[in-house]
Amino acid sequence: MALQFESSEVIDRPIDKVFHFYAVEHVRNHPRWDSDIELWLDSDAPISVGTIIHRRNKRSGTPVEGTMKVVEFEPNHMVAMEIHDGPAIMYGRTIFEAINGSQTKITTIIDIPWMDEKTDKTFMNNRLAQVSQIRKQLMESEL
Repeated sequence: MALQFESSEVIDRPIDKVFHFYAVEHVRNHPRWDSDIELWLDSDAPISVGTIIHRRNKRSGTPVEGTMKVVEFEPNHMVAMEIHDGPAIMYGRTIFEAINGSQTKITTIIDIPWMDEKTDKTFMNNRLAQVSQIRKQLMESEL
């Protein structure tokens, strides 16, 4: 059974701005909230279903090359990706919910099929909390 991680936070900004920052500008902004990740595209086409984002994960010390394939993209609602970190596969989905005109709840769910319930979740939970706080600070200070 896959291991699942979930993290939610409320951003004090409207949903269209939060979605744009997170999903539309993902390649530019993701490395800003997670400095262990480098991302790049082969073209200037806008992100949509089928887009392949190249990535380099430096978290373990040795860089691991991979890709992120956008599998779902619904403006102001959701973005989902199939993530390949070397041979490892994960699935990430972020859901955007307008609380009111000036607040947005974002929920990120990460499924890791090759991990099971016996795996120590401490590192991943701490890392999700850390990047969520950085992302929230970036959005609220820049948008």
